[in-house]
Parts: sequence; C-alpha cells; structure tokens
Amino acid sequence: MTDHFKILKVDLAKGKSSVIRLEGRNEVAGGSGLAALIFNKFGFFDSPWNDPEQPLIFAIGPLTGYFPLMSKTVCSFKSPYHNQYTESHAGGRSALALCFAGFDALVITGRAVEPCCLAVGSRSLEIRPVRFLWGTDVLRTGKILRNMFKTASGHRSILRIGQAGENQLAMAGINADTYRHFGRLGGGAVMGAKNLKAIVINGDEILKRPGSKDYPGLYKKVFEQVTAKGMMKKYHDLGTPANIMSLNKLESLPWRNLQASSDPAAEGISGERFARDALLRNIACAGCPVGCIHVGFVREKFMEDNRYFYRQVAYDYEPIFATGSMLGVTSCFSVLSIMDVIEKVGLDVMSAGVALAWATEATQRGLIGPDETIVPLKFGDAEAYKQAAFYLGTAANDFYALLGQGTLRAAERYGGEEFACVLGQEMAGYATGELFFSAQSLGFRHSHLDTGAYAYEQKHAERDVEKMVEFLIDDEAPRTFLTSMVACLFARGVYTPQVLAECLHAVGYKALADNVDSVALYIRKLRWKTRFATGFDPDSITIPKRFFKVKSWKGPVDPKCLEELKERYGQRLKEIVEGS
Repeated sequence: MTDHFKILKVDLAKGKSSVIRLEGRNEVAGGSGLAALIFNKFGFFDSPWNDPEQPLIFAIGPLTGYFPLMSKTVCSFKSPYHNQYTESHAGGRSALALCFAGFDALVITGRAVEPCCLAVGSRSLEIRPVRFLWGTDVLRTGKILRNMFKTASGHRSILRIGQAGENQLAMAGINADTYRHFGRLGGGAVMGAKNLKAIVINGDEILKRPGSKDYPGLYKKVFEQVTAKGMMKKYHDLGTPANIMSLNKLESLPWRNLQASSDPAAEGISGERFARDALLRNIACAGCPVGCIHVGFVREKFMEDNRYFYRQVAYDYEPIFATGSMLGVTSCFSVLSIMDVIEKVGLDVMSAGVALAWATEATQRGLIGPDETIVPLKFGDAEAYKQAAFYLGTAANDFYALLGQGTLRAAERYGGEEFACVLGQEMAGYATGELFFSAQSLGFRHSHLDTGAYAYEQKHAERDVEKMVEFLIDDEAPRTFLTSMVACLFARGVYTPQVLAECLHAVGYKALADNVDSVALYIRKLRWKTRFATGFDPDSITIPKRFFKVKSWKGPVDPKCLEELKERYGQRLKEIVEGS
C-alpha cells in the first residue's frame, strides 16, 4: 500500500476537477485525520463558512472495504453553526462507494451558477443542472435521482439536502442514502451555499483483495467477533432505543425541555414498544453485518377514499429522545410522524427536536406566541410539532429562520437563554450529569460520541474532577484513531488498538500499524489545532442554567463540580494544542 492519498477535487464554479496525490498516510491515517489535513491545505481559516472557496470534504479510511463495520464517512467543513472547523459522520453506502470509485476523499469547492447534482465515479464526473429539484424534499429528491443515475446501483450512494439546506439553516443535515445522515452542525447548509442539491457517488471499480496470507484468517476472526459479541446483538435487536427505559430508570432521560429527567410514560416510546408495534425491518450500512438500522412505519389516510399509505422512517435512540421525551410525546407512531417531517425537510433531528422544545417552553412563559410559532405549541401535541417542524425546515417566517440557526440565536432575541438546552449545539439525550454536560459542551463535534462520558457517568457516582477529566483525555485519542479508520463506533469494543494494528498490517500499512498510539495522538492534536485556529475558545462557551438544575440517579447536579470540570477540561485541550 502507498503512503499517499488519492483525492478527487471538484470546483463547482469552474466545472473542473483534478485528481491530487497528497502525502501523509503514515501521519494522519485517513478519515478524521485526513479531513483535517485537507482542510489545512485547501481551507481558509479566516474566511466565513459560506465563502464559495471553503472546501466540503468527504473522507474515508485505510480499512474501508476490507473489514466489517469500517462503514462510515467523515464529512468536514467550516460550520454555519459557529463558523469553526468541524466534522459530521454518517454511515450508509458513501464510504464503500467512494472506496470502490478509487478515492480516499472527495473535496468540493466553489459555488455552482445554478442548483446542480454532482455525480462522480472512478472514470467519470458530471455536474448536472437540477433547478427543478430546488425546493423538493429529501425523499422525493432521492427517488428522482435514483431514476436519473441508474448505474452501479450496488455501490452507489446518493447524498442530498432538503429545504433546510437550501435555506442555509445551521441545523440542516445531509441525507445519506435515505436512512443515515451527516446530521450535526450544518453540512446541509454548506451544500446549499454551494448550490449543490445532491452528490451521487458511483463505486464502479473493483477493490483488490490484499495479498497478505494473514488477511483471510484475520477477516474471519473479526467478522465472528462483531457478529457474535453480545454488545453487537444489542444493536441488532432492540438497537439503541433500548436506552429509553434504562436512562428513564436512571433519571437521565430529558423530558419536556429537560424540566424533568424521568417519566412513567416512557414505556410508550420504549425500544420494546417500537419493536412490538412499529418495526418493519432491520437494514445495515454497506460493509456491516450487524443491521442496526431499525425502520418503522407511519400510516396516513389517502385523501377521502379510506385507503392508507405507509412511509418508512428509520429510528434510533437520539431521534426518539428529540421528538419524543424532549417534546413530551409518548406514542411511538406520533414520534415517527414527527421524524418523518423532519427527515423530508432535511433537518438534523436532534437539533430540531431540542429547538422546538425550547420554543414550547418559551411559549408557556409568554416570551413568544402564535405570531412567531404560527401554530400554538404545547408539550405532547404531536400534530402541532409536525407543522412546526415543517415551518422550521422551510424557514416559514423570521422566527423559524432564526431558530434554524440555533436555539441560542433565537433565545438571544426573544429571551429564555437560561432554559435553552444547548451544549455547544443542541444537546444529545443524556442527562447523566456533570461529566457529560461539560464533555459535550467542549467536545470537538459537540457530540455525545466525542467521548464515552455518557456511558462512564451511568456507572460512576463519584465526582472526582481530575479523574473525570483524565478519563475524557485518555478516551479521546483512541476514539479519534477509530474515526480515522473510519469505523462505526458501535464496534469500538472489537477494534482495540491491537486489533487495528493487526488489520493495518494485513492490508499493507505496516508503518501505521507499528505506530497506532503515536499517530492517534498526532491526529488529535492536528484536529484541535485546526479547530482552535478557526476560532474555538473553550472559555467562551457557557452552560445554560437549566443544566445546573438537573437531578439524575447520582442526585442533583453539583454546580461547583460542573464549572470545575468545564474549566479543567478546557485547559487540558489548550495544553494539547500548545504542547510540542
């Protein structure tokens, strides 16, 4: 295997492309590390996120296509949410499609003169005008594009945006192959700013099997582990919705804009209830044998002739929290119906649900009214939330256009900052306490998956600040190496550093395999240096007062502990960037 990366760079404004050889495989591996390397080469640190020349980057890893669950793609960009460098990760088929097209990364710059679809393959590139799709929702766009681009369907990936991306909302995501998403921090807005409605990646090449004699046996060993381990069985069976009841029992499930952390009505949106009443099928990302994607259905009456039609909606724990408990909605079918609207307009479901929860409490407190929300909002009113989700994604008025740029942006104008459930961006669904709140606030992606804080906190009641910060620091480097492979983090129990080294050896990356720990540390530093260079300052981030009033299984949040955690974690991040 070679030390260089093969990158396809496309300039939408000029309608031209080039294939670039970029050195650095042994230093940054791929995925998260490669994305940061590319941004440092082609990005503009001081220019705004919507500068046409800012790159939109899709990067895969050295094990993509060779081992199970190496199934994700890292999308990186300067975010409209905070105008800083960031990443969003997604499964689906994009990773294998890019791999089978023969590229380690796709880099898109420029702004097309009119709405377009970019289609790439190993020996083909087309920028096709699709003005007729502008204003079309995500699902219909996907259906039309599947008919327009019929080649290489087995290794074809279709990434597209809805109205939220076209309106350049900071909480607009990129839909990946219908059931997966580059959801957080506004990748959809970046596509919208580039007049890029969709990307079609055709994996039309053949991936050669590694020549190593160790590869077949190692592949079999890893495959057996990821299909036999009880941990992976959990993801296939109930999936992450199993967390609903366990977190509710631990008083760590956010309810009604985090005014409570437990409710007896949780059973109505439990993983068990979804599996029993609403589950249609399980599907998997390309290259994954687990099948953790749970697809439910919503049924709606067709006109007035008593016929019904069904739509399929993928669900996980986080979407259920955001459109269920956070909004006080306790019917699994009502939750799916809200998700369905959010999916179609192309919003990130976590951000949308948390934003609407804030808007509901702001309504209750008299800060906003029907002039802003159009439809009266009340916790538990699923029909109102379906309408509000559409208004949010389509930026129906000034209020929703502002809310779509982030909950705190709206709170700054209308009031209610103290009960905005924002930890860097709209919170994920873990009201576990001080460690998680500080970790998501300062995490690289403001994501619950930046660290294992939410899991750690479900098992540890002690509040030892130095010990907790040390956990965050120790956990991040190997996790960053995994996202540079780019592995599904569900498999982190299988892909230990030792196993990853064996896998890298088997496919020919000996230098990487021999230096996993040092490469992981280098990638972490490179990512944070890039983030800090675009304006990240841990001291500027505040945690809203609502989080200081949470009660979990450990008892009430300790304000002093939370503040110390945030301060100390921020200091450690600065030390990482400033260190030699």
